[in-house]
Amino acid sequence: ELLDLIGKPMPYVIAELPRRIKEALTQDNRITDVVNFEFEHSRNKLFTKFTVVTNVGNIPSELEVEI
Repeated sequence: ELLDLIGKPMPYVIAELPRRIKEALTQDNRITDVVNFEFEHSRNKLFTKFTVVTNVGNIPSELEVEI
């Protein structure tokens, strides 16, 4: 569901990405939240780090998106 972000302005992508990640991951009832988003932009790639809060603890995660 991230393909439509290709070619969009970076501020829009940075604002939209956390919502989409959180929406996708919290479909799993073991995941209660997704927090602490950090972004790094390099050329046509956006790197994000975030923490997935689960019922058994927190899991650091990363995602790279080409835009």
